[in-house]
Amino acid sequence: MPLLSHTVFSSSFTILWLLSLHFFAGSAMLLVGLKNRHSHPQHRSPMLHSNQTSCEVFAGSWVYDESYPLYSYSACSIIDPRFNCQMYGRRDTDYLKYRWKPANCELPRFSGVDFLMKMRGKTVMFVGDSLGRNQWESLICMISTSVPRTQTQMQGGDPFSSFKFLDYGVTISYYKATYLVDIDTIEGKRVLKLDDIRGNANAWRNADVLSFNTGHWWSHKGSSQGWEYMEYGGTMYEDMDRVDALERALRTWARWVESNVDMSRSRVFFQSISPTHYGPGEWNVGPVTTTKSCYGETTPMTGETYPGTYTDQMEAVKAVLGDMANPPFLLDITALSAMRKDAHPSIYSGNLTPDQKANPEHASDCSHWCLPGLPDTWNQLFYTALFF
Repeated sequence: MPLLSHTVFSSSFTILWLLSLHFFAGSAMLLVGLKNRHSHPQHRSPMLHSNQTSCEVFAGSWVYDESYPLYSYSACSIIDPRFNCQMYGRRDTDYLKYRWKPANCELPRFSGVDFLMKMRGKTVMFVGDSLGRNQWESLICMISTSVPRTQTQMQGGDPFSSFKFLDYGVTISYYKATYLVDIDTIEGKRVLKLDDIRGNANAWRNADVLSFNTGHWWSHKGSSQGWEYMEYGGTMYEDMDRVDALERALRTWARWVESNVDMSRSRVFFQSISPTHYGPGEWNVGPVTTTKSCYGETTPMTGETYPGTYTDQMEAVKAVLGDMANPPFLLDITALSAMRKDAHPSIYSGNLTPDQKANPEHASDCSHWCLPGLPDTWNQLFYTALFF
């Protein structure tokens, strides 16, 4: 059955101007293929310039900052119970105080008013799995705290939810498409159609800014698997290599983007894989510990490697984006997020029963992220890429 075949930069970052070209020195922390190297302004890697030096914003470290977080959970009513860690019992607060600092510059501080002014009359849509929803809710909270008296309107649903800032005409939406491609029901069975995206994509066509993500659900099996069969090229499969399946779906998505999105009026982003922290092997490259989940973790890690479980998926993303003539901007949050083993809901999720909370080794959510928390940094980087 034929299937498709399948560095954080160092703290110093030098730019040599030679024949009008930029040559970049990088280290092994960020995957080379995931960088944005395109000359079109939409696709350039966000690069801040200070004192004749340049700064790659995805390479840096987490610093403690008492001015964080940017908002309070109690002032943002849209946060899902599963992300609302403080509401559901988390008492430590240091995880809220870390700010991402690129190696030799500072990110512009997020301004919700500035975001709304620059996006007046436009739509932003996050498309993907629940990590996309995690980011969508974060952005709404970050903006709302800046304009507490503006009129808003919330529309919730499945698969589509939207939040409107009526005084500015700005709509920020989330469309649930776990695999990006379509799932149809055929003879009572869910079929993941690796070469069809038309059903989902109709909802995205007219957005001014699109941010896509997928990844985690491609590895799920058993009762958490979201389909019974896969279909590709008219052939039904009970299963196939999951990275191959992801790559096939991403190529379907890429063809749709290149054929249907007018890059002269729309901005398109793809967010890299969000890491998990279910066991010390996913973050600890030193001595073996007794920790068996992210439960009890209260500080970021300090290493410069990503030994987690999604590296093959990252390679698939790299391959697909690399083959696109006009690829989306890659919001490369993987390495910086991998350091934040302290920022997951763990047992502090409204979806857990008391019995589950009493058994954190088996019930902790080490995939999603607390709000306020890490997705606020994703959105600060999103804001930087959009406007700077």
